[in-house]
Amino acid sequence: MGASRNTIYEIAIVSMVTIFSLVSLSAWANETGLPHDMVKITGQEDFVYVWTLGVEGIGDEQDKLVTVGVNPDSSQYGKVVHSVSVGGRNEAHHMGFTFDRRYLWCATLDTSKIFVFDIHSDPARPKLVETISDFVAQSGGVVGPHTIMPMKDRMLITGLSNNRDHGGRSALVEYTADGKYVATYWMPTDDNLQGAAKTGKYADGYSYDIRAMPRMDVMFTSSFTGWSNYMMDFGKMLKDEQAMKRFGNTFVVWSLSERMPRKIFDMPGAPLEIRCAINPAHDYAFTITALTSKIWLVYRDQQGEWQAKDVADIGDPAKVPLPPAFTISSDDRLLWATTFLEGKVRAFDISDPFHPSQVYVKQIGSQVNMVSSSWDSKRLYFTSSILSKWDKKGSDNEQFIKSFEWDGKALKERFVIDFTREKLGRPHEMKFGAYALYKP
Repeated sequence: MGASRNTIYEIAIVSMVTIFSLVSLSAWANETGLPHDMVKITGQEDFVYVWTLGVEGIGDEQDKLVTVGVNPDSSQYGKVVHSVSVGGRNEAHHMGFTFDRRYLWCATLDTSKIFVFDIHSDPARPKLVETISDFVAQSGGVVGPHTIMPMKDRMLITGLSNNRDHGGRSALVEYTADGKYVATYWMPTDDNLQGAAKTGKYADGYSYDIRAMPRMDVMFTSSFTGWSNYMMDFGKMLKDEQAMKRFGNTFVVWSLSERMPRKIFDMPGAPLEIRCAINPAHDYAFTITALTSKIWLVYRDQQGEWQAKDVADIGDPAKVPLPPAFTISSDDRLLWATTFLEGKVRAFDISDPFHPSQVYVKQIGSQVNMVSSSWDSKRLYFTSSILSKWDKKGSDNEQFIKSFEWDGKALKERFVIDFTREKLGRPHEMKFGAYALYKP
């Protein structure tokens, strides 16, 4: 994209709105997104690990795990401490810790490889110790491993696509924590509901994120799009009417212990990330829809049944600001949602989860994707890249990690690392690290 904003990304907004008038649509980014019974960093984190996409012509052109120092008391504060390249460009995307937090599984959406890093031996310098390269074959055709959710000695992994038509139908894949394949659980579809109750028009079989509430034996999955879309140029996709029909519109409630779908909700416009309430007394979770810019609440009613309701807009949905990521505070009082096309973040008061209200907005950059929050909500980190084919072009193709301090009223910038200038690539998801996690 050139210096002027009157280019494809302004056209994209108009195009998407036009297309949606024709089309019928009815990452664990941070400590608060981790499973409730995992160990957390409740104090100052020492590092942020950034899973970074390689870019042709920049540095070694390879995907890499980048370690950034984020402890203000360290001489490495605001600096790149270390990076490990993994060979080639695989569309680095999301990653997840093992339950003991000693290893980090880093997934890719194009080659479907999963790179496993030892982060406990030297938290400042992660070491690549294993590569799972047969994910597609082992899983029975699942493509694009995305969210990796640890469960004691298991890893549950959502896929985004399949190797038959590269569309959005996909599955959950279960591995042991030491990298052995266990089982594949395909998403429910109209021709195979697997016993799930369909509450609306859709049972599309699409997948994206996963979260669980073990105390209620429940897990949730959301939906996005397949390889044929996420590996397509963004501007080209917007002009392709058939491509714009290939987005998920469903949210599924599962039995966690049985790995069985129980209820399917319509959520028009690709519900992406899921965040469960932290307080054990709060029986609800949130998700956001990327294409329709809605905050959705999934909650248990007085009869103990799960229900879903859209409860707020993010920006102006008519302009399709494309909210890709969000996080909630550990006290269940604040929700931070980014909007990729606008480059903004918004804070919502979610003290009343049925009536979120926007309380703050800030411009972060020309584009922004992931947001990660410290447990105490005092520090927020942002990265810029959404997908290699979807990032903006020209001068608006900013690639960064930015750190901010939240004082309860405003975000104050602490440091910025320009990943293009540092010849690192496109920074995507983040995880936190700390020396204290591995002390005897």
